[in-house]
Amino acid sequence: MRKRIFLIGVGGQGILLATRLIGEAALYAGFNVSMSEVHGMAQRGGVVESAVVFGNRHSPVLADGEADIVIAFEPLEALRALPKCNKESVIVMNNSPIPPFTVTSGISDYPSISDIEMIIKSKVKAFYSFNGLAVARDAGSDKALNVVMVGIAVGLGLLDIDEALFEKALASLLPDRLLATNIKALNAGIALGQNSVRS
Repeated sequence: MRKRIFLIGVGGQGILLATRLIGEAALYAGFNVSMSEVHGMAQRGGVVESAVVFGNRHSPVLADGEADIVIAFEPLEALRALPKCNKESVIVMNNSPIPPFTVTSGISDYPSISDIEMIIKSKVKAFYSFNGLAVARDAGSDKALNVVMVGIAVGLGLLDIDEALFEKALASLLPDRLLATNIKALNAGIALGQNSVRS
């Protein structure tokens, strides 16, 4: 069994923690795990991407067409991730936009979310779009979006790792003062993913 997961978003969305959360949970599950470093302008709102590979593969470097799962924290970044996908890939997207500088400065327009979703649906096996930011806010912190998105992927059954191991991983990665909010965010994401599978 092998899972190749590509994560993409913008600086400040917690891509590093999401990457480590998946990797730590996979280690607890007994898998061989490789994680790439986060690439991009993490402190400046620029594009940030990373990868986690676990199971029967050792390199975390994903060539074009190799991602089994993409977790996209922003709609335009989900579009940017399409070259990493193939016809069997699954994309999980947070549909709350963060307009780039070119949009906020009036140089370009942000495409409609429906147009973005239509393009993505035509390119991959399965596509899930959620307002992960709203779920994070309900859990107590916008900054918990990253954990919500991982939780959604868990709830959808995409990662094949017991959900309790993600709580264990969070406890190893976060200080006690942040743990309760993030566990709430994780469980809310899991529930949302599970409900989507059932409906």
